[in-house]
Amino acid sequence: MQSSIFKDKINNQIKKNAPLADRMRPTTLEEFVGQEHILGENKLLNRMIKADKISSIILYGPAGCGKTTLAKIIANQTSSYFYSLNAVTCGVKDIRDVISRAKDNLIDEKRSILFIDEIHRFNKSQQDALLPSVESGVITLIGATTENPFFEINSPLISRSTLFNLKAISSNDIKNIIKNTLKDKEKGLGGEKINITDEALSYMSNCSNGDARSVLNALELAYLTTPKNKDGMIDITLEVASECMQKRKLNYDKKDNEHYDTISAFIKSMRGSDPNAAVYYLAKMIYSGEDPKFIARRMVIFASEDIGNANINALNLAVSTFKAVEVIGLPECRINLSQCAIYLACSPKSNASYLAIDAALSDVEKLENAKVPYHIRNATYEGEKKLGIGVGYKYPHDYPYHYVKQQYLPDKLKDKVYYNPTEIASEKKIKEHLENLKKL
Repeated sequence: MQSSIFKDKINNQIKKNAPLADRMRPTTLEEFVGQEHILGENKLLNRMIKADKISSIILYGPAGCGKTTLAKIIANQTSSYFYSLNAVTCGVKDIRDVISRAKDNLIDEKRSILFIDEIHRFNKSQQDALLPSVESGVITLIGATTENPFFEINSPLISRSTLFNLKAISSNDIKNIIKNTLKDKEKGLGGEKINITDEALSYMSNCSNGDARSVLNALELAYLTTPKNKDGMIDITLEVASECMQKRKLNYDKKDNEHYDTISAFIKSMRGSDPNAAVYYLAKMIYSGEDPKFIARRMVIFASEDIGNANINALNLAVSTFKAVEVIGLPECRINLSQCAIYLACSPKSNASYLAIDAALSDVEKLENAKVPYHIRNATYEGEKKLGIGVGYKYPHDYPYHYVKQQYLPDKLKDKVYYNPTEIASEKKIKEHLENLKKL
């Protein structure tokens, strides 16, 4: 009895000292804010939780959107045994221990749910250890991940699970979460004299980027560090809010989808000749800590792939920018990157060089025995000339305009055209020059 009272005191103290974000975590579906597309009335996940008929599911979405909270709500409402693991700190042995207990639970005809947070951190062998038990129904799996499950989770596990994509919480919902926290006397800050200005409230909700945890951490920091005024009130102003939020949190990781989506948008904006969009995505990458050399390398590629000979200065500027980034570094090299991105976006475009090399590579791969014509081969000794090697070659500089028509491609490809210059800018002049040579 004494031991039980002692444990209750410890648990109450832990709960009392828990971070605000943890204390305010919803415990029922009714308290949960957002994700109406999967948790609204009559939506599948809502029905599964209320009926206590959870099958294996994967919850994926950005940080702070409620994946772990949903798992805990399921734990509170299910009649099944509920086990929780974090993929960062556990291994195959922990998985096998849970599976062993789940098999014992079947004797009592009780189901077992295993929640694995950050399941993407499990390697292939760890994920494979789960598969037989999930497939046989020994355990019901709930996996949570910030990554795209199709890239990070084994296909057999995905095929045996229902996927639910959670979205970043809207700024209006974040605003309501802040208000509820300031009103809640039991778990939140409702027992304190706190005044938050409308500007501070809007700033925090907009800068949270849909992450409820980060905004509640900032709110708690503002409460703990802001001195009371003469009336005993804590005033959370815009200045206080901006200091506690520090800077806008971006869902950007160099290994996740946002990284690839942003660089893709950057390239496509330059290709689409939109300098404003290009410089925005450039700013997003710089702000999020992207390696500036990575950005510069992509612009060097872009200069040849999407501009090519339509503007021969594009490649020169891109290469110079890459060198500048290496020498200068951030924060100053952001200006070099900006200049180059804007120039490339505004430049005339041609992908003719890109198409030419890919078409030629395709023919090299597919065609066998496409021999170099004898007259342009390299004759290294007299005997080769008797075989016709190097014989008949016409030296272009010996002819008017330094051009003479002769075959250069192998016989199988002698009429092939790989490079089709466009009618754009400098490439138009190249096209006219080649056409004039043909007339000679």
